[in-house]
Amino acid sequence: MDELAAMRPEWRRQGKTVVWTNGIFDLIHAGHIRSLRDAKALGDLLVVGINSDDSTRKNKGPHRPLMSQEDRAEVLSALEMVDYVVVFGEAEPSAALARLQPDIHCKGEEYANGNRPVPERVVVEGYGGRIAFLPLYPGRSTTGLVERLLAASLAETTGAETS
Repeated sequence: MDELAAMRPEWRRQGKTVVWTNGIFDLIHAGHIRSLRDAKALGDLLVVGINSDDSTRKNKGPHRPLMSQEDRAEVLSALEMVDYVVVFGEAEPSAALARLQPDIHCKGEEYANGNRPVPERVVVEGYGGRIAFLPLYPGRSTTGLVERLLAASLAETTGAETS
């Protein structure tokens, strides 16, 4: 994060729009790819913040993450639309956003209209950034994928059929 924060003044000077999105990104699926493309389309540079292993356990429980923060960062870094990946240790990205000050902070549309709290809103709006809400892609979530994998594994173990 220190390197990116140091590069930020130059990006401003160049007039580049920096976009941030964040998440756990435990098992990359089509919903992630679509959201990352949507986020990248909003600016010149896309920075993806990922929750550390510790903050993921606090957010999702003791059996997550499925992949280490290093592996998750490596997978995301390989995607063409992702310019930078940073790991943050807090439950939500306020501290990282305060340091980097991206022009646009992306959240899923489930956070729009006050449906879910956006604790980092104060930080983003405080430095003059804006929040953009990205469309959701129904049926595409890591939690749903994990549930289907567990059901398939259980069915295989017991010899039952899955739908």
